[in-house]
Amino acid sequence: MHGSAVPAVPSGVTALATDRRRARRQQLGDLLHRSAARFPDKLALVGGEERFTYAELDAVVNRLAHGLAGAGLQQGERLALLARNSWQVAALTFATARLGVVLVPVNFMLTAPEVAFILEHSGAVGLVVEDALLPVGEQALAAVDRVRVRAVIGQAPEGWTDVADWVAHPDATEPDLDLDDDAPLQLMYTSGTESRPKGVVMTSRMLVAQYVSCIVDGGMETDDVEVHSLPLYHCAQLHCFLVPDVYLGATSIVLPGADPAALLATIARERVTKLFAPPTVWISLLRHPDFDTTDLSSLRKGYYGASAMPVAVLHEMLERLPQVRLWNFYGQTEMAPVATILGPDEQLSHAGSAGRAVLNVETVVVDDDGVEVPRGEVGEIVHRSPHATPGYWEDDAKTAEAFAHGWFHSGDLGVVSESGHLAVVDRKKDMIKTGGENVASREVEEAVYQLDGVAEVAVFGVPHPVWIEAVTAVVVAKPGTTLTEEAVLAHCRGLLAGYKTPKRVVVADALPKNPSGKILKRELRATYGDA
Repeated sequence: MHGSAVPAVPSGVTALATDRRRARRQQLGDLLHRSAARFPDKLALVGGEERFTYAELDAVVNRLAHGLAGAGLQQGERLALLARNSWQVAALTFATARLGVVLVPVNFMLTAPEVAFILEHSGAVGLVVEDALLPVGEQALAAVDRVRVRAVIGQAPEGWTDVADWVAHPDATEPDLDLDDDAPLQLMYTSGTESRPKGVVMTSRMLVAQYVSCIVDGGMETDDVEVHSLPLYHCAQLHCFLVPDVYLGATSIVLPGADPAALLATIARERVTKLFAPPTVWISLLRHPDFDTTDLSSLRKGYYGASAMPVAVLHEMLERLPQVRLWNFYGQTEMAPVATILGPDEQLSHAGSAGRAVLNVETVVVDDDGVEVPRGEVGEIVHRSPHATPGYWEDDAKTAEAFAHGWFHSGDLGVVSESGHLAVVDRKKDMIKTGGENVASREVEEAVYQLDGVAEVAVFGVPHPVWIEAVTAVVVAKPGTTLTEEAVLAHCRGLLAGYKTPKRVVVADALPKNPSGKILKRELRATYGDA
């Protein structure tokens, strides 16, 4: 996918074609404008001390877009954003879309060299950084030449623009631009499970198709009040929840992070009805001492994703939050990101399943030649959908590999049951090959979770001179509980075949995670790989 900017009016295009495109467009920036027209006085967004109605948010986004244009940013150019969640991050998402500037959200946990790689690879000409992350931003900029626009959310030092100055722009009218629904809108860089992250191209067309699937199959409604605490640089929180809420005219509460005490207090204070969190965050809420004393009666909808929900935890959630209906979202960045959903009525009957393909997706499981395998057999999960990215930024080889045989290849291994439900067996790279047998790390994790006292577990393979790979488990105990390697091994021997039983168990204080809540098995392999 090459990174050339899409011109406003391509050579040879008639005025009629331009007018027709404008009349028929469905841009991310249009979604806010339309909700503001329908619900001008409704509360749209809460961030810190700021509260915006839809009319106010629409005006702020327009001012911000004109501020960006005044700083010299042009349609098709890339603007990187390095910041924790805030109302400004949400506003920049819509402002860049209205200007045709390609937003590049950056993981705020990255080091300066990693940020510099994304700036260089994306060809970013601008960087917006949260003031607390300025040292990382400045170090990254020292290695990149082309970045000419530099702005700060918060206290701006000399040589940097304060984003508040852009927000104060006098022009609150919507920018008048010819925008293409298929033009690059954002670049979402993958979380770096490979040596270098890939830039996933996002367009308005793919995102709107995905929003419709989320809304229809995710039971989303205009009267929802949702708290957004997972990172907005990640497409799950941003594109499965925040923007669909704006599309519908729902109310969004933005928190800087997923601190369990702050989350619980916010749900009670704002009468939140809807919450998305990965299993690790749901577990942190269930374990928090304030959980049972906090008024959570307003909460009606719960969503999980990023990794499989342990069945034991699922049962606990249904018992302790009986009024909450649950959905499991499965997908990946390249699918914008949702591909399949398991709904509330099937949480127990198909516990552990990723559900079925959503409205705008077709999902099958194939062999190495791209041929669909019979139900009940393991293969690679692939998709056909308007959700799918058009490709990777500046990487035609990876794009061609991902779209082999006319499907988008997820890299996940799965199996489809006779009822049509998808079970994700493992990432291809997480399948443990031990003694000539394949072991799915998730199967072992589910077994360990059945042991009383287990809060979290991660299972992975480490090199072994005899077994090729040895099944290894790192376990975190619930507060006030003591676990031993011997107890975990004895428990596993009663549930698993010998070759699936871990060769080693480590009891740790915590598991390494990225900001979206995914457990970083590559760090665990690095830590315990020479054991």
